[in-house]
Amino acid sequence: MSSSFSRYPLRGVFVASLLAVVSLMAVASAQASTLPTLSLTLTKSSITVEGAAKSGGVNVITTASGVKEASAILFLLKPGVTFEEVEAALKKGGAGKDPNRTSKYGSIVYSTEVAPGHSSEAQTYLQPGQYVALVPGKGTGSKAHTTFTVAAAAAPVALPAPQATIRTIEFGFVGPSTLHDGELVRFENEGFLIHMDVAFPVKSQPAAKQAVKDLLKGNEKAVEKLAVGEPVTFAAPRSHEAFQQETIIAKPGWYVEACFMNTQDGREHTRLGMERIIKITK
Repeated sequence: MSSSFSRYPLRGVFVASLLAVVSLMAVASAQASTLPTLSLTLTKSSITVEGAAKSGGVNVITTASGVKEASAILFLLKPGVTFEEVEAALKKGGAGKDPNRTSKYGSIVYSTEVAPGHSSEAQTYLQPGQYVALVPGKGTGSKAHTTFTVAAAAAPVALPAPQATIRTIEFGFVGPSTLHDGELVRFENEGFLIHMDVAFPVKSQPAAKQAVKDLLKGNEKAVEKLAVGEPVTFAAPRSHEAFQQETIIAKPGWYVEACFMNTQDGREHTRLGMERIIKITK
């Protein structure tokens, strides 16, 4: 892989892991058709939101044009907080050095990566409130943002029941270690810190075991040699209790699941044991 694993953590509060590939996850059309749709459209200098604006289950479809790689984030503001307050804090550098400080202003309820010419889809549940949809910058702050309101629905739409659930905690993953193509999987953050959930393919179980050892030691160059393809983004960085669910369509094989977020002292969560071996089967 050409890019270092050290590039995966957030660079500032709102910088999701900018992978120059489209996530190998998608929502099955039969399931998605039963949900309202929220569409996010990204360019170099703008983000627009169209569709569902009521609380409940929603299918989020994100597309991008005119950019090499793009991320989108839905940030739920606490009552009385404005995005200008958040942006000001980011530019001062206080919150930007530790993404978990965003809890003072709100929470990252959804985030995704998308490659130009493709789209990403995932299901999530929106609570009523004031939201900011934004394109994160490479440092602190955002490249573009727009605000929108999610009204309380009289009868919120329920999400389809997942066939499996994987949870991130401090510092590890809880849930099945074998996933199947075609099954709907929910990825929840039950930790109190911001976590991400990505997985990179390796050629065998022994290679996966070695990659785990190298991640614990912080030996990124060795890990990159063991990876045999682009990583799968199950869930980009999200706050405590945030979740999204997708249908697995990744290539069957051995993977190492990991969180590359940073602690306050600069260590990646993988150095604290936040990696494990999983297998994707047909």
